[in-house]
Formats: sequence, C-alpha cells, structure tokens
Amino acid sequence: MLLYLNVMDERVDSLPEPAETGMPASVAASDSAPGPTRVAAVPQTASRAVSTVVPAVPDPAAPRPAAAIAAAASVTATAAADAPPPPVTVRRPVRQTLPIVVSSPHSGRHYPDDLLTRTGLDERTLRSSEDSFVDELFAAAPELGAPLVAATFPRVYVDANREPYELDPAMFSDPLPDYVTTRNARIAAGLGTIARVVSNAVPVYAGKLAFEDAVHRIEGYWRPYHAALTEAIEETRSRFGYCILVDAHSMPSNVHTIGADGRSYPVSDIVLGDCHGTSCSPVLTGRVERLLGHQGYRVRRNSPYAGGYVTRHYGRPDLGIHALQIEVKRGLYMDERRLERTAGLQRLAADMRRAIAGLSTFDPRRPLGDAD
Repeated sequence: MLLYLNVMDERVDSLPEPAETGMPASVAASDSAPGPTRVAAVPQTASRAVSTVVPAVPDPAAPRPAAAIAAAASVTATAAADAPPPPVTVRRPVRQTLPIVVSSPHSGRHYPDDLLTRTGLDERTLRSSEDSFVDELFAAAPELGAPLVAATFPRVYVDANREPYELDPAMFSDPLPDYVTTRNARIAAGLGTIARVVSNAVPVYAGKLAFEDAVHRIEGYWRPYHAALTEAIEETRSRFGYCILVDAHSMPSNVHTIGADGRSYPVSDIVLGDCHGTSCSPVLTGRVERLLGHQGYRVRRNSPYAGGYVTRHYGRPDLGIHALQIEVKRGLYMDERRLERTAGLQRLAADMRRAIAGLSTFDPRRPLGDAD
C-alpha cells in the first residue's frame, strides 16, 4: 500500500518527545530573537507574499556543530549559483490584524539536487510523503490578516516537524556526535529528521550519507524555517499579548483509528491535535471543532494524531502561545494516486478561510467569554 508509511509517519509524530530542554530561543530569552527581516518594497495591496530567509537562531535544545557555519555558507553559495527558492516563505499581511500564525512545514515541493542525485526513486514515490497543497488550503491567511510560514523544501529532504538532530546512525558513514538523538520510535521507523524510507518501506538512498550532509540540511533548511516561525510567533505575541499557532498538515485517506469500542474505523475528515489539551486551550480546540463541524466535516480530537514537534515545542499556553495541529484528509481535495488537485480544493480552502476567520474573536485569556 503506497501510503502505508505516511500513516506510520503521522502516528509516530504523536509519540512523546524526549525531555524538553527549553523554549525556542526567542521565546525563552528576548535577547536571542532574530533581527527584523528586510524585504523589498511592495505595492500596498490586500496582502503581500514575501520570500524570507532569516538568520539562524541558536536553540538550546539543539547544539550547533562547528561545521554549521561552513554548511550555512555552502547553502548561500549554492543559492547564489543556482537560484533555488529560499528554504522558507513568509507571506505577511500588509498589517497583521489577527493574533494567528499559520505553519505549513510539510508542503514544500522543491527537491534539491543533492537529494535527486542520490536517490533512485521515481517522482511519485519520492513525493508520497508530501502534505501536498496544504499551503494552498491556508493561502487566505495573509488576506485575513495573519502570516503564513511555509517550507519550500520537502520533508523527505529534512523534516521540519522533528527535533533538529534526530538521526539514524545506520544512515551515515561516519560516527554521529553525542548530542544527536539516535534512538526513538520515529528513528526506528525510518522517519527521523532525515527520512530513511518513504512509501511502503522503500529506502530513499542506495548508499550512506555523511554527517556533514545532515548538517547542511538542518542548518541550511530546518533552522531557517524555525527561525522564521519563531519570529512570527514572537511578533504576534508582542502585538496581541498572545498567539494562536495553527500547524497545518494532511493525512492519507486510508488511515484507520481505534474507537472506544476497540474496533477500527476510517479516520475522520479532520483531526485536531492539541497534545491532549496541553498545547493550547481546550476551549480553543472546541471552537475549531464546532466551526468545522458546522461546515459538514467529521472532526475528531487527538486520534490518531495528537500533535508533532511543532505543536509540542511551541505550544505553551502558560506563556500565551496556543498551538493546534490540523490534519486534513487528502481525499477531500486531491487525487492521492496522481498527486493532483481536485475540485474539492477550492471548497476546502474556502472552509479553512472561514475557520481562520472564526478564530479572530477568540481570546484565550478570557475563555469563558467565548460565545459559540
């Protein structure tokens, strides 16, 4: 079954993380926040789409190897020579009016040459782990007044919904440093920060990678994504006093979940993950559940997806950051075999627009005042 390991991927996303060692740098300490991003002047239209590369932010949860500076320089040199897209795009409204940030870490569709030259997989198999077109489903966020942070690189290259150095030693020709996480269920499944397999346990690489390959990807792609996301979250929290982070994903239609009666059932249309009430206000989760339910979708909480690294790492309700993962069934908007959009994409995008707009009046500081 082509999408089997995609199902496993989402399930292992819901497994507990190793012990948390700290907040993102700009959340934990304001003096670590990245400086303002410079962008070219744009016309004052309803919204603007800006491709942004922000400087890497040191993260106490992930020591940076000495080779990181050289790897980042290599990424810069490659970008200048081949003009690939930046690793992350930040689409900002002209003026942010909503206390919301939308994250799409798995919708990237630019496959770097150093991946394509090392894999014998065909395009369809290689792309099977994408959250295809999810950035398009949430494209209305900037028009409504909220930034959309989206990766341009694919998750099979480096997974932005993993901790930064979560690597399988069997994939590398040289020993891994002590700070690298080398054992957990995600790694065992072949789905660490750099995936070993896609699809039906198909290996991505014929040979081994060097650790410097991992450094190049993590420092040049993973870290800029999280620096941009951290910046957007902090700007929002500073402006409004809190931030609602919507982490957007998709799931294969062939997923099943176990019901209260112990039987297996097809997954709902949409699964909301709030890490079982710990990453955001349960009242907020309830509002989104009602908004989507009123639009005719079957919605379930935390089963089988409770939330991945982004949701767990950034969701800090006590600090005013409420992170909610939204998993959308792919069959609602795309042909999963051909990896093509269907007519359902337009309808689903309109419904996601309504859901974002419906969050605009929610203030988690006054949950009892929520009137739905």
